[in-house]
Amino acid sequence: MPPSSLRSSSKWCRKYVDRLRLPLPDPLLLPWASCGLSRPPATLESTRSRFSLDHALRQLNGCVRHSKAAHFSYSASPSGTCGYGSMALEFTGGHVAAGSPAIYRDGLGCGACFQVRCKNTRVCRSAGVKVTLTDLNKGNSTGLVLNKGAFVSMAKNGKAQELMRRGIVDVEYKRIPCEYSRHNLSIRVEETKKGSNHLAIKLLYQGGQTDILGVDVAQVDSPIWHAMDRDYGPVWSTIGRVPTRPLYFRMVITGGYDGKWLWTPKAVLPADWTIGSVYDMGIQIADTAQEDCYPCDSGEWK
Repeated sequence: MPPSSLRSSSKWCRKYVDRLRLPLPDPLLLPWASCGLSRPPATLESTRSRFSLDHALRQLNGCVRHSKAAHFSYSASPSGTCGYGSMALEFTGGHVAAGSPAIYRDGLGCGACFQVRCKNTRVCRSAGVKVTLTDLNKGNSTGLVLNKGAFVSMAKNGKAQELMRRGIVDVEYKRIPCEYSRHNLSIRVEETKKGSNHLAIKLLYQGGQTDILGVDVAQVDSPIWHAMDRDYGPVWSTIGRVPTRPLYFRMVITGGYDGKWLWTPKAVLPADWTIGSVYDMGIQIADTAQEDCYPCDSGEWK
C-alpha cells in the first residue's frame, strides 16, 4: 500500500521524489529541506507550470479580505466556467459564487469554499453565508457575484428585499474548509477531444481547505504512474494513452505550509469505466493549507 503522505525520512523522500513525473509547480511544492534535499530534483526543475506554491496558498486560510459582492440577475446559478453544471446545487446548500481572477486563480480556486458577509450590520447577519466557487467573475466592479439564494442569506430576517435593492454591497470574506459529510472525494469521467484512448476526469466533493496541484494515474499492481494535465479548473486528462486495467490515483495537495501526497487506497476506476459516471475515490481531504496573514480569523462567523 502506498504511503498516505510525505514522510520526513530522507531515504523515503528521495525514493519517491525522484519518481515524480507530475506537471507540478517549479521551483517549490514539496518540503524539500525536510526530505534532505537542497533543491527540487531535476525532473521538476525542468517542469513549467502556471502554478506555484505561493500562488496556491494566497487564498487558503482564514485571511479576511475585503471586496464588493453582487448577485446574479436570475435565480438559478449559471453552469460556470468550472464546469460543475447542476451538480453545483449540491455544494454548500446550493449557494455558489463567481470570483474575480484573484479568487478564481486560473481555475485553481474551483470548488473552494468561502464565508462571506456584508458589512452593513443593520441589514446583514454576522454569520453571512457559506458559498462554493463555481465560476469566474469577468467584471471588475465586484470581487464576488453570488447566486440569489446565497445573496439574500446574508440578510437579517425581514431585510432580504432591502439587501436585494442595494444590488452591490461591501463585504468581507475568507476561505473556509469544505465539508461533505455524505460524500468522499469523487471523480466524474468526462468526454475528451483527445480520443477514446485518453481519460479525462472531473474532481468532485473536494473537502478541506487545500488545492490539488498534481494528479497521477496507474494500473493496479503497476509501479508505472502516468501524469495527468489540468485541462481547466477541476478537470484533468491523461497526456498519453490511458492504461486499460482498473486504475488508482495519487495527488499532490497543499497542506500546512507545504505539500503532501494523497493516495487512493484501492482501485477507483474499473476497467470498463464509462463517460458520465461518478466514482468514489474512497478518501476525503481534511487538510488546511496555511498562510501568514493579518488579520487572520480561522473561526466560524456566527
